[in-house]
This record gives sequence, C-alpha cells and structure tokens, in this order.
Amino acid sequence: MTDRAPQTSAFDAAKYRQVLGHFPTGVTVITATHEGTPTGTAIGSFASLSLEPPQVLFCIGQTSSTWPRLRAVGQFCVNILAEDQESVCRVFSSKSEDKFAEIGWKRSGNGSPLIDGVLGYIDCTTADVVQSGDHDIVIGHVTDLDVLREGGPLLFFRGGYGRFQL
Repeated sequence: MTDRAPQTSAFDAAKYRQVLGHFPTGVTVITATHEGTPTGTAIGSFASLSLEPPQVLFCIGQTSSTWPRLRAVGQFCVNILAEDQESVCRVFSSKSEDKFAEIGWKRSGNGSPLIDGVLGYIDCTTADVVQSGDHDIVIGHVTDLDVLREGGPLLFFRGGYGRFQL
C-alpha cells in the first residue's frame, strides 16, 4: 500500500494539539491526602487498563506542581466529574493554593478526598509509574470503586467543555 502520510522532519506541536483536540476525553480529578492536607489535580488522560488485576492509569505532566505530592502518598482517588461540574474542573486545573476551600468533599475508603457530586470514584494504590516523554504514566491498582449518581460525564473537546448526548 502506498497511501502513507508524508514524513516531516520538524514536528508541529500546534497541529498535534489541534488533531488530538478532536478526540473527546472524560474529565477526572485525581486526589490524595499528603501529610494531612488534601491535594488534587484535573486529569483528562485517564483510562481503564486491566480487569485482572483491576488497574487504571492516568498521565500527568512531570512539571505539575501537584504531582510530587500525589506521588509521595502512594494512593489516590479518581473522581469522575459529572457534566455539571465544570467549575470543579476549573478549580483543579488552576494554580490555586487551596483547591478544596470552595468545594464539598469527604474522605474515601483510602483516606483520599472524594468530591461531592461526582458520578463515581475509584480508590487506588500506586502500582507503577512509567516515565515517557514529558509525562509520567501512573498505574493504579483498584482497591474500591462505586457509582454515586446517574448522569452524564464532563467532557473536554476542541479546547472546551461539553456534554454527552445519546
């Protein structure tokens, strides 16, 4: 077959973002309690990895100011944001010192913050961290999970937030 995409020597980062922006992603907030203080960050690169053993993964930038605290804990909670939680996502995407000041939450089974109003959660222990490019791939072993309410997920698509409709 000769219909190959052209090879280029210079990589176009803007085009990369444009093309990948056409793939919708669900939005989660990864949380943990570090030295008694809640910490968390919004993540769009989250996926299920394995059923046996039960594992999930997320990717986080190595320059993230939250990542060192999350990594040090060794466990985390994946909060699956609902379509009406764009404001929560914006808080956890910010550089705010106290991201938990304006939201309701309680502790999950592993002690991580469980954000009020999420569709569901997944408690994990960190099974592995793989460095790749400018991100780390964090593999979590699932220890507990549940659906907390019905509703649509918060989606990120082409630089903005959206909703899923059947």
